[in-house]
Amino acid sequence: MHSDQMNAALEVAGVRRYGLRGIRQSSEKSRTNSITHESPPAVSTIYKICPASAWREAERQGAFRGSADDKRDGFIHFSTASQVAGTVAKHFAGQTGLFLVAVDAEALGPALKWERSRGGELFPHLYGELDTGAVTDILDLRARSDGSHDIPELAS
Repeated sequence: MHSDQMNAALEVAGVRRYGLRGIRQSSEKSRTNSITHESPPAVSTIYKICPASAWREAERQGAFRGSADDKRDGFIHFSTASQVAGTVAKHFAGQTGLFLVAVDAEALGPALKWERSRGGELFPHLYGELDTGAVTDILDLRARSDGSHDIPELAS
């Protein structure tokens, strides 16, 4: 099967699916002011930080539908390898029981958008559900006694 065939969008009962096993496309908010028209960074892996319990539920359902913050914003927040430490420090300080989920960015297809966020940096945002088939690794984010986390060495 050719890569363009694998990444082609399929219409099934009004739900758009992308990638090898598919990403369900939700209705996209009008965010034309923040969507970049620049080339996205050359990264093959992006990362989602989430509670282990939420990820285990996603594995049972076959898709991660997002955290409360993701649902509020209308997309699933991700970070690149170089952004993970800053994201963990800003949004997850002191939290325990976290996973760092590595995702094949290419498998997400056109549902993945690169948008300016913290400090004007481009961050990956997924407009749809994350199919667990796009996941390449699941890592523990171990909390330290001071509330920070041990960040493992990450692929980009």
